[in-house]
Amino acid sequence: MGGFECADHINRSGERVNLLEITQHHLKVEEDYKLLIDMGITSVREGICWSAVEISPGKFDFSEVLNRIKIADKLGIQQIWDMIHFGYPDDLFPTHPKFCDRFTQLCTEFVRFYKQNSTQNLLIVPINEISFLSWFSGDARGTVPFLERSGWDIKYHLCKAAILGIKAIKEEDSSATIILVEPLVKVHQNGLLSEEKLFKINEYQFEAADMISGRICPELGGNPNLFDILGVNYYWNCQWIEGGETVYWPDAIKARVPLRKLLFGAFLRYKKPLFISETGHFGEGRVEWLQEIGEECRSVINAGIPFWGVCIYPVTDRPNWDNLLEYSNCGIFDLDEEGNRIPHAEYIEELKTQQLNFNNILIK
Repeated sequence: MGGFECADHINRSGERVNLLEITQHHLKVEEDYKLLIDMGITSVREGICWSAVEISPGKFDFSEVLNRIKIADKLGIQQIWDMIHFGYPDDLFPTHPKFCDRFTQLCTEFVRFYKQNSTQNLLIVPINEISFLSWFSGDARGTVPFLERSGWDIKYHLCKAAILGIKAIKEEDSSATIILVEPLVKVHQNGLLSEEKLFKINEYQFEAADMISGRICPELGGNPNLFDILGVNYYWNCQWIEGGETVYWPDAIKARVPLRKLLFGAFLRYKKPLFISETGHFGEGRVEWLQEIGEECRSVINAGIPFWGVCIYPVTDRPNWDNLLEYSNCGIFDLDEEGNRIPHAEYIEELKTQQLNFNNILIK
């Protein structure tokens, strides 16, 4: 699969980020889809950019989204839609008294619009990476409401909104497939923590899915049937020593926990089909990272777990959220100053190799 960057939050400088427009995907969507089709990729992750489609409270303009839907239908591309990929309208934040009502209305209006305009079954992510977004906005002051020591409060309110949003989606379209997307991480011992404390720290990553599935905070109305598929986002920096450095990759000394073990744990916890909803690498090492990811995921498939795919993220390179002139060199395609797609030849060749490797397993 391929994922297109669609973050639309306000950054640390108070500027609205819109990576959909910065990468020109909104203008080059047909070109982008055809590039993926040429590589045998026909499923993508997209986002609606809430800050752009709600032009005033309760009034929506999905015309740009419609363009992407029509092109996908024409080319045979399957789309997964994020309702929130980190951004909200200017006058909202997760603990705002009207946040849940406005988000629920967004979900309702989008599903109605989608049913009128798409031939595809709806695949939808209510809120991308609640755990990360809660930390980023509630502990690290990365976006609104720019807080510290408030991650749990933000997470609680985002989960409340997600639960209400999912129920609104299902009321409009009972056949919609709900996908939760959360980071998959491993926090390592720093030599100072009790094993009980370290276990608790590693549990933080599951709190959002636990709330939505009703395992904790039952007053929110969560239950296990509120989502159908679990997506996990996994990058090289998803393993770190508590309070310290990333457990670096490449991992010559085998300090990292194998991805397969983390995937096993996520599946056993929720008993849902799962996929890697984001992965990729930055600069050097894109090929080697993909080789390792492929090997780990094939082990999961061979173990009989319902594992449904790997989403390479992003398809096109993207800038740093807090410095939009600084690019990350992380895409299948890098970008020049005019936004032209520059293929990373070795990465693309490795993608094709990995597709063959996965196909060989599925055939067996």
